[in-house]
Amino acid sequence: MSAGYLHPAVEAEGLRVRVRFDLENRTHTAWRPDGGICAGTQVYDPETAAFLSEGEWTNLPARIEPGAAAPLELSIELPKEDGRYHIYASPHADSDGWFHQLDWPFLAVEARVTRGAAAIDGFEVTTLSRLRRKSLPARVRTLLIQPLHSLWRNRRLLAALVRREISARYRGSLGGAGWTILHPLLLMLTYFFVFGVVMETRFGNDPSRAGFVLYFLAGMLPWLPFSEAVGRAPGVILENRNFVKKLVFPVETLPANLAVTGLVTQAFALLIFFALLAATRGAPPLTALWLPTLAIPQLMLTLGCCWMLAACGVFLRDLGQVIGLFLTLVFFLTPICYPESQVPVWARGVLEQSPVFLLVRGYREILLEARAPGAGSLLALWAGAYAICVLGHAAFWRLRRTFADVL
Repeated sequence: MSAGYLHPAVEAEGLRVRVRFDLENRTHTAWRPDGGICAGTQVYDPETAAFLSEGEWTNLPARIEPGAAAPLELSIELPKEDGRYHIYASPHADSDGWFHQLDWPFLAVEARVTRGAAAIDGFEVTTLSRLRRKSLPARVRTLLIQPLHSLWRNRRLLAALVRREISARYRGSLGGAGWTILHPLLLMLTYFFVFGVVMETRFGNDPSRAGFVLYFLAGMLPWLPFSEAVGRAPGVILENRNFVKKLVFPVETLPANLAVTGLVTQAFALLIFFALLAATRGAPPLTALWLPTLAIPQLMLTLGCCWMLAACGVFLRDLGQVIGLFLTLVFFLTPICYPESQVPVWARGVLEQSPVFLLVRGYREILLEARAPGAGSLLALWAGAYAICVLGHAAFWRLRRTFADVL
């Protein structure tokens, strides 16, 4: 049993799309206008298969006997935002719901919106199972590439947001842009005083305070930009709600701005670290050239966490407080202010699964121990960071169209 769609035709005018076809009854029961069966349209995001909107339901024009057909005309208005959309046209029954959700055939329309005008790219009669099989390779490819494509497409806007963020952060202060260096320096000095002077923590075979400072700062290098960006991510959409509600704006750049700004702050912290390294041990080791192999997955990890938390923060307003506590827990579970050898053997296997743990170890290996990071750890770091980046972006992309309704 199913429904047929004879002589389909689709046209667009402005943002409104009109669909015409003869609906054929391929069941054994007559369809009556007053029998709880009507027809309608739904709009979906083709990249995430997320439901976006629904058109008005249209009653059957007459009784449709088994094997007979009757003409129908449906219409729906697409969202104003530029992009690609899928329109599903299908009957609906009070008892069974949408026919297409029963894997019955339906009319699928591919449309796009450009500058406030809709255009039709094609249409076909298909089923959900066939549509999923057909779109699976493209959806997987989009899922894997979309985060990088989004950053590249909005690179100029992202650079402008980073400049604005850095200049606005210290505007009007006496230190001005100098706080870009002073802030990480003072934070590092605070931790050094607590753990290096008061608690007299030491690393490995180097009992000196200089050795502790270097190992401690090497661990702080990836932690500072990560914790700063992730800590602010849950509230970034709420802080910039005007961009979401009033403008056609690529909101995915707002969390990305936090991650890239943190990387800029880390660059200044690296200058401080290299100056201290040159004063105590001479020139940095050649293994410092491995730094990009750690900085890139660090950025991907931060981006994925920021996208995920920014999307969830719109709906869970207490998430910022929870993340603050979580970051404190991660800081003390990661061997930043104490040597890795002090981690209990029974806990090391679990903590080594943390990307932050691998980053801290990698920075110390290339900057202080003059050796390349372990191949297994580096591969696990890249795979985990990329997976988090892709999943975080997918979650943000799926939820972003509902931001305006919540805000």
